[in-house]
Amino acid sequence: MWPELFRIGSFVISPYGFLVAAAFVAGIWVAARLGARYEKMDSRIFWDFGLAVVLVALVGAKVLMVFTDPFYYENPANIFSLDFLRSAGVYYGGLIAALVWAAWYFHHHRLPGWRIADAFAPGIAVGHFFGRLGCFTAGCCHGRPAGGAIAVTFTDPGCMVEPDYLGVPLYPTQLIESLGNLLIFGFLLWLYRRKRFNGQIILIYLGLYSIFRFGVEFLRGDLRGWILPGYVSTSQFIASLLLFGAAAAYWRRARRPADPTV
Repeated sequence: MWPELFRIGSFVISPYGFLVAAAFVAGIWVAARLGARYEKMDSRIFWDFGLAVVLVALVGAKVLMVFTDPFYYENPANIFSLDFLRSAGVYYGGLIAALVWAAWYFHHHRLPGWRIADAFAPGIAVGHFFGRLGCFTAGCCHGRPAGGAIAVTFTDPGCMVEPDYLGVPLYPTQLIESLGNLLIFGFLLWLYRRKRFNGQIILIYLGLYSIFRFGVEFLRGDLRGWILPGYVSTSQFIASLLLFGAAAAYWRRARRPADPTV
């Protein structure tokens, strides 16, 4: 665990908080650049939407965290704690909230939603790359016990690793997911210049990340909620739904005539 990056007076800046903030800024910046370059749209559209959707995503992430983390069932008062406010929450809760709100936002403001979503897809991936590095510095989202050179060990009692796993070599699931998101980011940048229809990039992202996340879940060792205890986690269930939904939408949009207005 790396508890402190620097201080401003008595205010402590943690690596986790810094990297999560960097994730949001980097994600919006990438989206704005891609939107201006490939979609020929004003970058301010992406900054306005991006800053708003960050707030929606944070709320959604925390809501799903409350429903999936047994700690909050046993200690409901901690929902109002400073630690709860500092946490980024559950990624899929934020993603789902962002997707739902984005659909409303694009319709309400008559914006080309699929084109904007395409520009944000690589931004989401690179943002998630930074976010998982933040998880590693805090010890959350950790893996189950592992052996060999790949394993990492957390020893600081102040980190977010389950107490039984302190001092135990674990799979570095945070770093694995960070690397996976970086690879997805690179692939999406390559694909963007070869895009065949609006919506292709965001749908490819949803499909790739869902497959990747489903696999990483088998290596996780933290308490994160189950659909079938010990077999199917909440994130694996959501990943399955998103994968099939993205595949169906991809098949449908790939068959439709190109429409530059959506």
